Formats: sequence, structure tokens, C-alpha cells
Amino acid sequence: MPQKNKSKISCGALQDPGPESGDSSQAQAEPRSAPTSGDPAEKTENDLEDLQIIKSPSDPKKYRYIELSNGLRALLISDQSQEACKCRAGQLDDIRESDSEEEEDDSEVDDEEDDRSEQESDNSNEVRKKTKKGMSEKQSAAALCISVGSFSDPEDLPGLAHFLEHMVFMGSEKYPAENGFDAFLKKHGGSDNASTDLERTIFQFDIQRKWAQFFICPLMIEDAIEREVEAVDSEYQLARPSDSHRKEMLFGSLAKPKHPMSKFCWGNAQTLKHDPKEKMINTYDRLREFWRRYYTAHYMTLAVQSRDTLDTLEEWVREIFVKIPNNGQTRPDFSTLQDPFATPDFNKLYKVVPVKKIHALTISWALPPQGLHYRVKPLHYLSWLVGHEGAGSILSVLRKKCWALALFGGNSETGFDQNTTIYEEIQKIEANEFRYQEQTDPIDFTVKICENMQLFPKEDFLCGDQLLFEYNPEVISHALALLTPERANLLLLSPEHEGQCPLKEKWFGTQYSVEDISMEWSELWSTDFSLNTALHLPAENKFIATDFMLKTSDCPDAEFPVKIVDNSQGRLWFKKDTKFKIPKGYIRFNLITPLIQESPENLVLFDLFVNILAHNLAEPAYDADVAQLEYKLVPGDHGLVIRLKGFNHKLPLLLNLIVDYLADFTAALDVFSMFVEQLKKTYFNILIKPDRLGKDVRLHILEASRWSVIQKYQVINRNLTVEDLMEFVTKFKAEMFVEGLVQGNFTSNESKEFLQYFVKRLQFQPLSSESPVLFRVVDLPPKHHLCKVQSLNKGDANSEVTVYYQSGIKSLREHALMELLVMHMEEPCFDFLRTKETLGYQVYPFCRNTSSILGFSVTVETQATKFSTDFVENKIEEFLVNFGEKMTNLSDEAFQAQVTALIKLKECEDTHLGEEVDRNWFEVVTQQYLFNRLGKEILALKQMAKADLVSWYMQHRGADSKKLSVHVVGFGKEEQDHEDNQTSLQKSEDSTDKCSSYGEVSKLTFLPASSFLAGAFMITDIRAFTSSLTLHPYHKILD
Repeated sequence: MPQKNKSKISCGALQDPGPESGDSSQAQAEPRSAPTSGDPAEKTENDLEDLQIIKSPSDPKKYRYIELSNGLRALLISDQSQEACKCRAGQLDDIRESDSEEEEDDSEVDDEEDDRSEQESDNSNEVRKKTKKGMSEKQSAAALCISVGSFSDPEDLPGLAHFLEHMVFMGSEKYPAENGFDAFLKKHGGSDNASTDLERTIFQFDIQRKWAQFFICPLMIEDAIEREVEAVDSEYQLARPSDSHRKEMLFGSLAKPKHPMSKFCWGNAQTLKHDPKEKMINTYDRLREFWRRYYTAHYMTLAVQSRDTLDTLEEWVREIFVKIPNNGQTRPDFSTLQDPFATPDFNKLYKVVPVKKIHALTISWALPPQGLHYRVKPLHYLSWLVGHEGAGSILSVLRKKCWALALFGGNSETGFDQNTTIYEEIQKIEANEFRYQEQTDPIDFTVKICENMQLFPKEDFLCGDQLLFEYNPEVISHALALLTPERANLLLLSPEHEGQCPLKEKWFGTQYSVEDISMEWSELWSTDFSLNTALHLPAENKFIATDFMLKTSDCPDAEFPVKIVDNSQGRLWFKKDTKFKIPKGYIRFNLITPLIQESPENLVLFDLFVNILAHNLAEPAYDADVAQLEYKLVPGDHGLVIRLKGFNHKLPLLLNLIVDYLADFTAALDVFSMFVEQLKKTYFNILIKPDRLGKDVRLHILEASRWSVIQKYQVINRNLTVEDLMEFVTKFKAEMFVEGLVQGNFTSNESKEFLQYFVKRLQFQPLSSESPVLFRVVDLPPKHHLCKVQSLNKGDANSEVTVYYQSGIKSLREHALMELLVMHMEEPCFDFLRTKETLGYQVYPFCRNTSSILGFSVTVETQATKFSTDFVENKIEEFLVNFGEKMTNLSDEAFQAQVTALIKLKECEDTHLGEEVDRNWFEVVTQQYLFNRLGKEILALKQMAKADLVSWYMQHRGADSKKLSVHVVGFGKEEQDHEDNQTSLQKSEDSTDKCSSYGEVSKLTFLPASSFLAGAFMITDIRAFTSSLTLHPYHKILD
């Protein structure tokens, strides 16, 4: 959740998106003439685009490929398709605590986490990322990819490539201060980011100033070395409890000795600071040496997008980037290092103790580089078949036996005959998506393209990673022939392995054991066993769209959604797309009922209901999923949210399928039991994450009627029955209010039919009284409150400190003012707390909109091995005092520059229809309906004075400030004094879970404050504290 995630590192052992090092796709790809891709973009004599580059007919952008004299290759992208500076309507605010109904699951397999809280985004970077979307003039964006990564780390300095990616931000000749470039970016409403992979490093920026200075003449200030090592180390410490990262490192350790696949690519304080000192290695000199060797122009590909013409972009790129030096050295070449896992250690069974409560089997095969076969994409084809989840699939059989909930990747079906019909179906699906693609955010697009430029020939820069160009059964058969049992690696994760795994991986401390694959298994796999008749190839997909005509509107065009149905059973909002003009649609419905929040038991039953409904739908709806129709069922705080998007032709078919399964809901006993166990793991996995626990504690304090995850965990460990579930579902379906939004290529009459189908199939009655869609929030007393709890993972050193200031019931103007405050705060907060004080990798201020009650906070994620949380809070206070002084001395010029930057961000064009839908859906799901919110915020900003901002901040920091601090305390030497001073909530008698790795997870352990925070009012019983407080009334931020 970084405010600024300066580095994102990937160490996946078997990632193979394109040609490996040594596979020069530029030189070896078969030459061909570019097929036509629709009418080329309009061009003038002086602004010619490159017609060899295949692009979607729906893509309005113009492209030109150039090579500079220093060897740098660039793709220029001119997007002049949108009208300039035209303020439109109410966006999903950057700093709203995002409606959990919109929150996405984490990337890890088991993270179907209950995170439906206050409208709060899990990604604190939303302050920047959401504001730059959906406003009038598009931001420029640029991304540069260098063909060097962690594979090139020297043996005596693991993590050096990652460290260099951090250090190049530490000043240049043009921006000599450590934070000079960040300050410049914030002033202009921009952002930056970077990531290090195994063979590539990518830098990205969303304003188009002369950031090439980093690669021309970076200062890499020597004094910053030790401080930035701490940032790298904190990033590593945050990653250590992640099962996916732990699995990657364990997998990499199985590679041949000295093979780069086995390298520790993260880097930490040990490898970059302590070991070099012992070995008399000058890390700074080695950094400069690494930069001179690898940050060379002919290793670089650049993608630049803006509203400027191609000619202007070319002039600018040539002028600036030609100055990057070219050392003339050959690229790193790892093509000779084939078969990294051809070792006795690979083909074995590894049992692993996970951090989370998950049971997962990963079967892996190491294959030769497949990059040169990108036109065939054999692995995409095989994994599509084996990973299929429809009738006759592997997962279908496993689900029926309650042996699996999900299947990812691919597996082998020996003797399987490749089928051109299936290949052509996949080909058609991908081609449809490419032809009618929606545009993406400029920064995301340039990041993707600059990497594609390293992997594919020029004509395929835009499509090489997506399209299936040609069917080649020989290539597919060759890949399939390698997927045999004797070549497989088995990795089995289960908490049941605890106490049975004597081995420990060096860097992440993963406990594991290794054993030979049993002879019984091997003999079984090698015999000719009878075919399973339940397994068969997929049937023809009825969800593939064939009608792409744009529909004629049956109602007047409107700038904002229009209410077309409003009665006691439901309300429907509709807007026909007239801007993006693609044959796609978005359908969203919220099935509102007060039943959900009546008790923690109801919340748990609701979670079970939604999970089992999704399970029941998984097989019949899978064909829709592979046909690029997306759906999601989200258990919201106050209703069931159903979201669909995709080609409008078959989207109604999918909606009807979902409603049918909802109306005819059933839960077999074995399926119910399986999901009870799964939900236990899900709640447990939330509670052991410090950031998730901190959020749950904060919201449990602020939102009076919210039930905590611990309360739900206690309920799920009681004896719930399938009869309890069915009784809940019957009540749920009996009485509700259905509210929806339909946008895209639909007519209003079609849209009305969607709502009518809910009414027809569910046969529900209207609610007896209006059901709130927000919580009531406590009015904090004017003093400092502190709630300090122990982390529930004894093996995790990570702590989190959030200091929150409640503002209260405020207007739209004050909301905009708060946004402006946080924009001013971002850079100095990062500079002081992370760069100078090195308190942690993730440090950020954040605007809080908790059920429409406003406030702001500062969060630091640190480690108990380095700092106590009380010490960190004092440093946050020191920052806030210094920031107050900075605000009182704020110049009119600096104030106006920030106002202008925020207005420009709010005026930025929507990149695609989904951004507009998200913004409008927020208004619908919170029942505020202020669709022109953006315009009102811009007006408020234009009328704002510097004195307003300064006085607002000082008022919230004064003697009457309402301050709440929430600490989640990790385990480490800086927090040892707490072990003998713990006050705990009583454990529920019905809670039976015990886990020696984590201790008790069904209660909170409250800790006392140290002398650092002696004046704070301690919260050691949340409900006892909140029960006496006044509640704010329900509130909507409308004017």
C-alpha cells in the first residue's frame, strides 16, 4: 500500500512473457508484411505515423518508431483523440476510502479476503492514481525499459540491480537534492515508479519533463547510500511474510549452483551494507560501475505518449535522450545457461509450511525459452485447455469431489491430440478483444509497450503479447511432450506440515522438507490407466460475441446517468455511451438489505452464501469468462454487488445465468463444509497481516455498528449448519431493494429488462423501511486516543502505525481542501519519514472518507527489529509539526501551483468507459447521486485561498484536535518490553482455533504505551470506549 512504491521487484522463477536473453526476436522473427488493421489514423504530411505497426481499428492513437544515434529505440505515441479541457462529471474521488464493494482481491490464490469496509482503498497510492484519471486533458506518460535486471547482480553484492534502481532517484545534475525530482513531480501533479525484474528494469513517469537526466548524469548521492539501503531492507522485510515470494525464493534455490535463477534478487541490509563492510567492498563505487556498464542507451527502449504531434515528440525525444551514453558493450546474454533446473533436486516433492492458512499444490515444469514461438503461443494454448473450468475440465471433476476450489496454470494430458477448432476459438476471442479494445491509462500503456519493444519485432509491439497468429501443431506438441511426470516438481503447501519440515530457506526463512516422489505414484503415472469419462474437451462456447453493431439510442443523450426506473422494489440508472463507441457494456446491481448487518452470524452466513454462489456459477459461467465477459460477486457491507462487463451482445445472457443461480440457490452439505473451512482460513489470513488488522481495528473504533473480523472468526468456529445458511438465504431473497447502473452499448429498454428479470426470478417484496448504505461514525472526543495491539503473527517483525485526525461532517469544498492538503503533504512526508529517518518502505499521508465523515492520516509501516511503534509515532508528530511550519511559510506561488496541478488532474480525460462507470457507480452505491462532483470540486478549488488551507490544517492540529492512533506491533527486539505487559480481550468460549506458529488469533492483545506516549488515552476495550460516544448522523457530501 505504498504512498510511493519506488521499487517493485519480481523474482518469479519461471516467468517467460517473451524471448529470453539471447533470443533476438528483432533479428530472428520471420519477416512479413503487416496486415491491415483497419483504416489508418488520419495523418498530415508533416506528422506521418508508422503504418507497419499493427494496431487495433479501435485505437485512435498514432505511432512512430525511431532509433537514435546512440542506439536507444523509441516508440512515439500521439493521442489527439480527445477534446481539450472540458470538465465533466463526478469521479470516484482519489481519496475516498473506497467502497469495499469495489476492492479487488489480492493476487495470491487464497486471498478472497473480506475487505468490504468504509469506502477505503487498499492502495494508498490512490491519492495520486485516481485523481489523474477521468479528468480533462490527458497526462503525458513515459516509460523506459533497460535490458538488465537481477540476473546481472555480481556474486558478492546480491540485490545490486534493485538497489541501483532506487539510487538513481537520489539526485541528478538537474535535480541535485535527494528529493528534488519528487518535489518537481508533486508540483506538477505527477508521479514516478520503478520495478526490477530478472532481466529488465523499468522506470515510469506520468509527466513529460526531462527525467532522462537520471540516465544521463545521475548523482546517486553517496550520503544517501545507507539511508536507501534501509528502504530496500524494509521492502524485503515487508515481502518476507508473503507465501508467493517465499515460494519463488525456494523454487529459485533449486536451480543449478551459480545459475542466476538462484540469486537473491531483493537485496537487504545484510547483502548491501553489513557484508560489504566486512569484505571491504565499496558499495557506492560498485553502484557507479554497474550503472556505467548496464545503463547504456543501446539497452534501452522508450515509449512516450502525449497529446503532442509525432513531430513534436520526435524533436523532444531526440534532443533529450540522445545524450544518454552508449558504452558499446554487448548485452548480457544468458542464452547459454539452459536447463537451470536439470538437477537431482528438482524432480522431488517439497512440503512447505505456509505463512497463511492455505492448502495448495503447485506442479511445475521447467521448459526451454518459448519467446520465439510468440506467434503460436503454445503455453497459452495448453494452459487454456488444462486450466479450463467448464464442464469436462479437470477442475470440474475436482470441484465435484470437493478436492479443489481453484486451478491455475496448466497440466499435462498425455496423448492429447491438439485441436484446430479450439485453437481457432481462442484466436477469435483474443482477436475480438484486440479489435474492440478499450484504451488504458497512459502510464500503464507505456510501461507495457516499452517492455514489448524488448521482446517483439516492430510490427508486433502492440499485439505480440496478445494475439495468436498461427496454429503450429509441431510447436505445441513439442511443448506438451515435455510436460511429463518424471520432469515435474511438486510443491505442497499446508499448515499441517508444521513440525515436519526441518529445512529452512536462507533468505525468507521458509520451513520445508524434501522427499523423493514415491514409487507408487511413479508407477501409477507410467501405466496405461483407463480414461476418465468425466474429462472431455470443451464444447462450443455460446458466449462468444458475434454482433458488434453500435446501437441507436432510444432516449435523449445525457451527460450523466439518468434514472429510468424508480419504485418500491428498485431503482435503475442508465447512460448510453456516445463517447468511446465500442460494442461493450457495464452492468452493476446492488441487492440491498439490512439483514446483513444485523449480527456477526449474518455477516458470516452472507460470506458463505456469496462464496458458494460463486462456486455454483464457476462451471456454467466459465465460458463467459474466457469469452472476455467478466463478472464478479462482491459481498458488500449492505448488499450483494453484482458487476458485469464485456461485449454487450452476450452480456445479458450472463446476467440471466447469475440471477437464475441466485434464485435457485442450493448448498450441498459437502460444499458447505468445504467453504466453512475456507472461510476460517480467509479470516485468519486477514488477521495475521498487520495492515489488514490495523484497518479492521480502526474501523471497528470509528464505525459504531461494524462487526470486526475477529468477531466473524469467532462465529465461523462455532457450529453453523447448512440449515442456518438456507434460512438466511431465504430471508435474503424475500425482501430487498435492487439498485443498478447500466452504461455502454445498450438501450434504455434493454436495461429495464435487466432489473425486471431480478424482480421476476427472485419474487421479492420491497423493504419495510429504507436501509442505510453507510455506517454511523463516532464523534471522537477532542484528545489523543491510542489503540495498540499485538500482531497476530509471531513470525512477523512488521508493524504499522496510523495516526488519524477526524474532521467530521464536512462539505464538498472541505473535501477538496483536504485533497489539496494531502498533495502538499506527500513529498515532505516521504522525504522526512522514509528518506531521512528511514522508518520504513511504505510511508504515506491519506485522506479518509469514512462513511462520509472526513479526516486525514499518516501511516508508516516499519519493523519491530528496528523501531518501536511509539518511537515511530513521535517521528510522525515531529513531521506534522515541521509541516505546520512549512504551511505557515507557504508562498502564494507554491500554493497556486498545487491548486493548478490538482485542477488539471481533475480535468483529465477518462481513458476508457470503465473509469466513467466507476465514478458513477460510486455515486449510486453510496446513494449520493452527485454525478457532477468533479465539476463542483474544481469550482471549489478555483475559489480557494492559501489562508483557507493553512487555517484548516492548524485547526485540526490544535488543542481540540480529534486524534486516533492505531498501532499494530510486530515481534522484534525494539518491542520486547511488551511481552510481560499485555492486557487481552477475553477469548470466546466457542473459539477453538489454535496455531503454535501464531498464538491466539481469536482475540486482540492490547499493549500499553511507553513513556513516549504517556499522555495518550489508551483504548483497551473498543466497545466500552465507543458505547459512550455521540454518533454523527448519516451524512452525504453533496455541497
